[in-house]
Amino acid sequence: MTTQSVDPAPRKLWLAAIKPPMYSVAMMPMVVGSAIAYAETGQFNGSIFALFVLAAVLILAWENLSNDVFDAETGIDVNKAHSLVNLTRNRRLIFGLANLCLGLGIAGIVAIAVYQQDPTVLGLVVLCCGLGYMYQGPPFRLGYQGLGEVLCFLSFGPLAMGAAYYSQTQTWSWGSQMVGMMVGLTTTLVLFCSHFHQVEDDLAAGKRSPIVRLGTKRGAALVPWGCGVFFAIAAVALVLGIFPVWTALVFLSLLSAWRLSRHVTRYHDQPSRVFNAKFFAIGFHFWSGVLLSLGFWLSAYGA
Repeated sequence: MTTQSVDPAPRKLWLAAIKPPMYSVAMMPMVVGSAIAYAETGQFNGSIFALFVLAAVLILAWENLSNDVFDAETGIDVNKAHSLVNLTRNRRLIFGLANLCLGLGIAGIVAIAVYQQDPTVLGLVVLCCGLGYMYQGPPFRLGYQGLGEVLCFLSFGPLAMGAAYYSQTQTWSWGSQMVGMMVGLTTTLVLFCSHFHQVEDDLAAGKRSPIVRLGTKRGAALVPWGCGVFFAIAAVALVLGIFPVWTALVFLSLLSAWRLSRHVTRYHDQPSRVFNAKFFAIGFHFWSGVLLSLGFWLSAYGA
């Protein structure tokens, strides 16, 4: 009896289209926000946390799916084999799935708002969704004007962190907003590093991404600075006593930041080698977030 071999190429294309590693970007504000909420107030509601994480993943799925649809309309993804629209050849199906994910995600946030009898978290998430639509959707398409990184920083940084922290405490804190700036920076680096390998396609479609505007060399030079600002915020917060001592664990992610910076600096003008820069950025985003969260949890338990 012989076993029929399966061509791995289609599987790889579908995995690249679904982007499993990207969903850590959705979850990290909830993880870090809940950790600092517990460290500062001693409050943690596991059910709200789990529901918020699920809702965040669904909302990011909406953004990724609808982004493929909107990019198909402009023709920018004509050479992108792992576009879901290109794989399925069914733009309406992908757009329908996108809207289903959005509806389910917002329903989860509505459930949190109803449970708490407080619409604040819902308002923050709806604002994030609005910025997400303005990044990619017509008639705004602000990502095509090079403004996507600004929207990304706000949505995944201060706004998402504020929502995560508020969902646990129904209060605000300056510490959580400093953490929000840090997570916003690492998330923005993921988006920023996704542009290096697609300069030609962006130019052809009229997309003025930051890398198109700056050039790959100057763009690559900004990556170490972005990492440096991240660690500078952590250092200032530690010195001022805003962050507990255990959060110094975040400096262990310096290795991920160095690998990202070295990779982009070396290969910025080589699309075939720099295409995976965003995965180096996701690695930095993931490990810095995990270590920061661990630091807050350890401080909360008095380790």
